Amino acid sequence: MLKLMLACCKVYISESRNRAALELIERAARLFPEAPIINKFEDETYNRVGYTLVSKLAPKPSSDTCALRGAVLAMVKAAFEAINLEMHCGNHPRLGVVDHICFHPLADASLKQTAGIAKSLAADIGSNLQVPTFLYGAAHEEERTLDSIRRELGYFKPNSSGNQWAGGMKSESSLLKPDVGPAQAAQAKGVVVIGSTRWVDNYNVPIFSSNIAAVRRIAKRVSGRGGGLPSVQAMALAYGENVTEVACNLLEPSRIGGDQVQLEVERHAEEEGMIAGKGYYTDFSQEKIIKRYLDFNPLCD
Repeated sequence: MLKLMLACCKVYISESRNRAALELIERAARLFPEAPIINKFEDETYNRVGYTLVSKLAPKPSSDTCALRGAVLAMVKAAFEAINLEMHCGNHPRLGVVDHICFHPLADASLKQTAGIAKSLAADIGSNLQVPTFLYGAAHEEERTLDSIRRELGYFKPNSSGNQWAGGMKSESSLLKPDVGPAQAAQAKGVVVIGSTRWVDNYNVPIFSSNIAAVRRIAKRVSGRGGGLPSVQAMALAYGENVTEVACNLLEPSRIGGDQVQLEVERHAEEEGMIAGKGYYTDFSQEKIIKRYLDFNPLCD
């Protein structure tokens, strides 16, 4: 029996309010039916959309002919054509029009395979599209982490009033040392960060308060970096008038899942005299993503 080798790609784009732009991006992806969009998560407050695509990998795949790579590259090109970062604002940090791309192996695929696709895509975006591109995880020779790149580039610091991010990268961040591409970022496009890792879940918990300083304390206590839950990264983001979210990356979801994060956020919120609401995932589990892909492509089962 042949092994099932699938690659998943999550593409995060800094836009969710411009319907024409999103349609252009999705139309570009549909040119590659072998790599369907399995999930789309939009958030108008954050002005951000996340797409999840999956494709089958050949036993000896060529990253240059991979349908998934082709679909994502087409989406990137469409996003650059349709979106101007200088006109963008939202409550979620971002470094570029195409803010983050990550490849994950599914089923019997290997991290080496998805890392190869990530590096090939980065070469196209950096060299051919002339956009500074940073690599992380298995796609980087030293396995640099995503958050280390983001901290270096000032990702977590709001650059506009009311805890928002607006416009392109500031001048002090314009001289860069990307892995591929130019050292200067165009204000309209910003930079792209591309990686390959094992599966990551994203889980957000709302707290009914506008006191972002207190919620930042909670996020720090929950995160592994702050001495909280191992393999959890967390940040506080303003969300509407009276809600602030603790947005979490669960780097080892089989070890520390959303239920544990929920309990920790609730505990620390109570200590701060606040109430936490029920959290939510921004994507399906990897098991459900595989099932949905097989529903699209029953011959792969």
